[in-house]
Amino acid sequence: MSEWKFRRDAIQAFRFVRCGLDPATGVAQLVYAFDDGPEMIETITVPGAPFVLEGERAAAVERALRLLHLIAGVSYYKAAVPGEIRIESYGIDADTAALLELIYLNGLGEFAYRNGLDLHGRIRFPSEKRPSSGPSGHLLPQAGEGTAAGATDDGLPLPLAGEGWGEGALAPALGLREHALVAIGGGKDSLVSIEALRTLGVDQTVSWIGGSQLIQACAARTGLPTLNVGRALAPQLFDYNREGAWNGHIPVTVVNSAILVLAALLHGVDQVVFSNERSASYGSMIEGTGEVNHQWSKGWACESAFGEYVEKHIAADLHYYSLLRPLSELAVARQFTRTDRYDAHFSSCNRNFHILGERPTNRWCGVCPKCHFVFLALAPFMSKPRLVGILGRNLLDDPAQTAGYDALLEYQDHKPFECVGEGRESRAAMAALAARPEWREDALVKRFAREILPQLDADELRIEPLLVLDDEQRIPPRLWERLRAHFTT
Repeated sequence: MSEWKFRRDAIQAFRFVRCGLDPATGVAQLVYAFDDGPEMIETITVPGAPFVLEGERAAAVERALRLLHLIAGVSYYKAAVPGEIRIESYGIDADTAALLELIYLNGLGEFAYRNGLDLHGRIRFPSEKRPSSGPSGHLLPQAGEGTAAGATDDGLPLPLAGEGWGEGALAPALGLREHALVAIGGGKDSLVSIEALRTLGVDQTVSWIGGSQLIQACAARTGLPTLNVGRALAPQLFDYNREGAWNGHIPVTVVNSAILVLAALLHGVDQVVFSNERSASYGSMIEGTGEVNHQWSKGWACESAFGEYVEKHIAADLHYYSLLRPLSELAVARQFTRTDRYDAHFSSCNRNFHILGERPTNRWCGVCPKCHFVFLALAPFMSKPRLVGILGRNLLDDPAQTAGYDALLEYQDHKPFECVGEGRESRAAMAALAARPEWREDALVKRFAREILPQLDADELRIEPLLVLDDEQRIPPRLWERLRAHFTT
């Protein structure tokens, strides 16, 4: 084992070794390996332990833990993308395999494009009945059967007791209490969701994964209960990256979704809420390649597949949905301008968000695609002094930002690989500014009016149609009608 070396192109198999959760501490371990190499152990820590888990809820937690194990494995699988996938301590059914193949293939779309890889036909999850033995060939021991309660003989927590996976039965309702774990990312979108739920009187806990101090400060600003879930990646992954591993973007939103599903079950609550707008479903159109969506796991295809799977296979009364799915990015921006509560706290600048990192001195870098887009999206709905005060300067009066805005407009470039709105939204926002005296003399607005606007169809530049709510969403019916009224007033 000590002589094993990471050689990316020689690796044959990626192994899902085992997973376990200790209810006494709320610590879950997700264990992976390549070939016969060393185990890579990721740790998830859910605050609030000890958790008392019995009967159907214990079985649901086990199913959620395994789903998280399988989805979070994408961070490690991508290092070598081997042709064989092994699941060693449990089996999965065809529905689970199909969901995972959908997530891995599409969620690694940008990764594959940037690295010149073709993953079609390569990612195959084996579906089979649950095996009767663990990875070492012996039966997985239960508490009291020759090992300490809650641990295997190698010291790792046991998978929780429960029925086998893939036996065809639909998941039962667990009697979960009405309460929402709402994911916060520190940007405008999640804050719009939080304030909408507050207005509608929905009990909620503001939740996030990782150690971002910026997100923590933004969450504190809400004045609501918080839940900060810890995630520690296996250290070998960073070593492998230095040794030539494939690297790039992963579908992190669905990984975080699986983490919060587990947390919701541990806390006995019935909703996991994200804030992904309908614009996330549209990717970048690459000449010669087609559509590549940086934010695929924020899109409708992922939300609908993952949410339906959770209700069918994990817990029938656990609802996963995006509160903002019916809205465009521009509609979300308009909602955000209703309050200035977060003007000095929020940031959508991706350069400020890392798995590890200190709270940034400046919340906006002013040069990345997210800064460009947020400035442009808010401008039609917010006073100019307020907006310039938030970002610290007027990005639309800086000729050095021309290329960045051309990409957002899909003018001589494709939409950036970032979580930004559709090209048509950027064009509509810029056209609206070109008609307003306070904006039309700014360098990039003036250039748009002079060089780009004459090439566009005026009928496609109206903002109003982009603000209409869409009906494609998974919001619980009891909430949707009140939410619709809130978003249209």
